[in-house]
Amino acid sequence: MTILIQNGTVVSATGSYQADVLIDGETIAAVVAPGDTSLGTDLAASAEQVFDAQGKYVIPGGVDVHTHMELPFGGTFASDTFETGTRAAAWGGTTTIIDFAVQKYGERVQDSLAAWHAKADGECAIDYGFHQIIGGVDDDSLKAMDELVDEGITSFKLFMAYPGVFYSDDGQVLRAMQTAANNGATIMMHAENGIAIDVLVQQALAAGNTDPRFHGLTRPWETEAEATNRAIMLAKMTGTPLYIVHMSAKQAVKVLQEARDDAWNVYGETCPQYLYLSLEDHLSQPGFEGAKWVCSTPLRSKAEEHQKELWRYLRTNDLSIVSTDHCPFCMKEQKELGLGDFSKIPNGIGSVEHRMDLIFQGVVDGEITLERWVEITATTPARMFGLYPRKGIIAPGSDADVVIYDPAGRTEIGIHKKHHMNMDHAAWEGFDIDGHVDTVLSRGKVVIDNDEYLGSKGHGQYLKRGMNQYLV
Repeated sequence: MTILIQNGTVVSATGSYQADVLIDGETIAAVVAPGDTSLGTDLAASAEQVFDAQGKYVIPGGVDVHTHMELPFGGTFASDTFETGTRAAAWGGTTTIIDFAVQKYGERVQDSLAAWHAKADGECAIDYGFHQIIGGVDDDSLKAMDELVDEGITSFKLFMAYPGVFYSDDGQVLRAMQTAANNGATIMMHAENGIAIDVLVQQALAAGNTDPRFHGLTRPWETEAEATNRAIMLAKMTGTPLYIVHMSAKQAVKVLQEARDDAWNVYGETCPQYLYLSLEDHLSQPGFEGAKWVCSTPLRSKAEEHQKELWRYLRTNDLSIVSTDHCPFCMKEQKELGLGDFSKIPNGIGSVEHRMDLIFQGVVDGEITLERWVEITATTPARMFGLYPRKGIIAPGSDADVVIYDPAGRTEIGIHKKHHMNMDHAAWEGFDIDGHVDTVLSRGKVVIDNDEYLGSKGHGQYLKRGMNQYLV
C-alpha cells in the first residue's frame, strides 16, 4: 500500500523543513518537496491513502529503550503485558520499545531470554527488541553474553542495587565489562549503592518510618552519585561503553558530565518522572497515596532543583536519551503490598504512553528545541542501541514508523481521559499537554488515527539489533 503524508513539517535531529513523505509498503520510499513531481507522477493522485499534515509535525516514531513489561518484582508482576503495553505505547506515538529480559541469580541467561521471547511473540502492536539483564555474573553468563551478541542482543544491564536479587559486586561488574569490551556490547547500569540503601531502609523501618516518602529519603542522591562514579571508573578501566539508566540526581549527572568532557564513552538516560515529579508533591502525598510514585531511582526534591538541572543536562547532551522505565503496578493488590512497610512497595511508574507528549511539553515550555525533542526520544535511542537508520529517522529506506503530531492540539491525561495502560490509576493524572498525537504508523500500517486504535497484536516484529552507533 502507498501512503502520502503531505504539507507537513518533517522534523529531524538536525533540522525541520516542509516536505511530503511517500510510504510504499513497510518503508519510506521518498521525502520530497511539497508537490514535487520529479518521481514522474502526481503523488497525491496516485497514492492509495493521503494524510494532510498541514500545520503539523511529521516525526519518526518514538523509540523507548527502557521498558519492563510483565517484570517480576516483589512478589508480583508489572501489570502491562506486551499486548497492553505496546498498544498503549502506540497511542502515545512510540513505535519501538526495547524491553529487558531478566536473568535472576541461579538462572541460565539463555533460558531467561527464551522466556521473554515467549512473552512477546505474537503479542506486540509495535516493533520490539531486548536488552539482557545479567543478575548472576559467573563463567556461564559471561559466555552467554558473547552468544547473545550474535543474536542481536547487544546491551547488558547490571545492578549495583537490590542485593540478593540482581546485585553485582564490583568484581562481577568488572568481569562483565571486560567481556563487553571484547565483544563490542554496551553495559547498562542501575547505579545506586544498594548495600548502603539497605542499611538506611532497615534503620528507617526500625524507627517506625513506614510511609512511601521514606522510599525516597532512604535512597539519597549520594547513593546515586557514588555508584555512578564507581561504575564510570570501572568502565574506564575496561574500555567498555557505559549507559547509566534512569538518572535522577543532578550530582550524579555532574559526575557523568565530567567523564564525557574527557571524551569517555559514557552516556546517561533520564525519564519523564524525574523531569516533572518530585519528592514533595508526589512521593509525600498523604497516607499511602505516595505509593503511586515509588520508583528507583526515586523522585528527587524540587527544592534542590534536580528537575531544573536535568532539563539543562538534556540541552547540553550530557543526558542523551529520555526513556520511561515503564514498569506499571496497580494500587490495588500490588502497590498495597507495601502498606505499613514502604520497602515492600513494588517499584515502578507507568509512562510508556505519555513520553512523547510530556517531552514535547518541554519544547512548548522552552526547555529544549523541537529538533532536540526528536533527537532524545527517537534518533539517539535508535543510534545508541543499534537500530539506526531503520528506526529514528524520516528517510528513504527507513521503516515507515511515522507520527503526525499536532502542536495546536491538546492532550488531557487521566484515568478517565487519555490512559490506555493496564493500571488502575494514572501517575500523570491532571497533566494537560500542549500537543496531540493525531496519526501513528508502524512499518506503514496505520495503528492510531483520530483517537481510534487501528492496530493489532502480532503486528510488531522482533528487532535483531546491531552495535552502539553513538560512540566517540
